[in-house]
Amino acid sequence: MSDLRFTQDHEWVRLEGGIATVGITDHAQTALGDVVFVELPEIGREVVVGEACAVVESVKAASDIFAPVAGKIVEVNAALTDNPGAINSEPTGAGWFFRMAPVDPGAVGDLLDAATYAAFVETLA
Repeated sequence: MSDLRFTQDHEWVRLEGGIATVGITDHAQTALGDVVFVELPEIGREVVVGEACAVVESVKAASDIFAPVAGKIVEVNAALTDNPGAINSEPTGAGWFFRMAPVDPGAVGDLLDAATYAAFVETLA
C-alpha cells in the first residue's frame, strides 16, 4: 500500500504513468457493508477536487465518491456494474472506480500517505 495516497473522505489514489486510479479504502467498504450498486462518472467528465463524481450504494447507505484531485475522467471500471461486490473483496485492487488524468499529477503527492491515513482512521474509532 506504499504506492497509495488517501483522502480524509476515504478514497485511495494510485498514480501510474500520469494516470490516477481511484477507489475507496478498506475502512470505507467495511463501514458501508455489502456493496450492491455503483454509479460511475462519465468518461471525459472534468472534475475539481472534492467534487462528488460517483456513488456507491450498500445495504446500509449510499455514499458519494469524491474526486481526490482535479482532472478528467479517462476510464471507468465497468466490471463493477455487474460485480459491485469487488469493492468489498478487493477495495484497492479489482474494486477501483475510475481512472483520471490529473491537471497536476504532483497533487497526488499532497494527499495522505498510508501511515497518516491509518492514524486518521484511528481517531474515528
